[in-house]
Amino acid sequence: MSDALPVVYLARHGETTWTISHQHTGMTDLPLTAQGEAEAVRLGDRLEGLAFAAVLTSPLQRAVRTCELAGFGSTAEVESDLREWNYGTYEGRTSADIHAGRPDWQLFRDGCPGGESPGEVGARADRVIRRVRAIGGDVLLFSSGHFLRVFAARWLGLDPVAGRYFLLGTASLSAVGHEHDRSEPAIRLWNQTPNAESIGPAQVRGHREKARR
Repeated sequence: MSDALPVVYLARHGETTWTISHQHTGMTDLPLTAQGEAEAVRLGDRLEGLAFAAVLTSPLQRAVRTCELAGFGSTAEVESDLREWNYGTYEGRTSADIHAGRPDWQLFRDGCPGGESPGEVGARADRVIRRVRAIGGDVLLFSSGHFLRVFAARWLGLDPVAGRYFLLGTASLSAVGHEHDRSEPAIRLWNQTPNAESIGPAQVRGHREKARR
């Protein structure tokens, strides 16, 4: 394993019909919309020129297709731990619908009945973190929004509940790595340009992704 710690690029899948309607999409294996496919192609433009020691994707088709259209389908390996949060009985429901019967519910704190708890999703994120650290080079991950938000929290050494503070749009690109001395974990959230803003563990805050184009 290299002494240099990796930068891990986090790519969320493109638009689906349920991202438009704000329905919780966990294990439901939806395809990308036409707009989602266009977003995935533009994501590939942002990644052009970067080299990765490994590319890993969720097994769900929305992530796999985003990976393919971004230009990494031939090199990617499916990693089952990158699948989205299992929402159990909340699958396909909107937050507004859930709050009508359970006003105080918070996904990142409470999890989902019949699905995964935050701790279970955090454990999957920890396994992926251990895997990418063992690779010893830059890694590109294709997954879904809620899982990637938990991944970012765990990279920073925070509880999974801290994932609620990271907002990732469809086909967004972020990166996690380490600060200049390579000892403090940091997260980079990208906006309209590839210029990164580094946020240390004591500065975690919400950050809304905007489409590059």
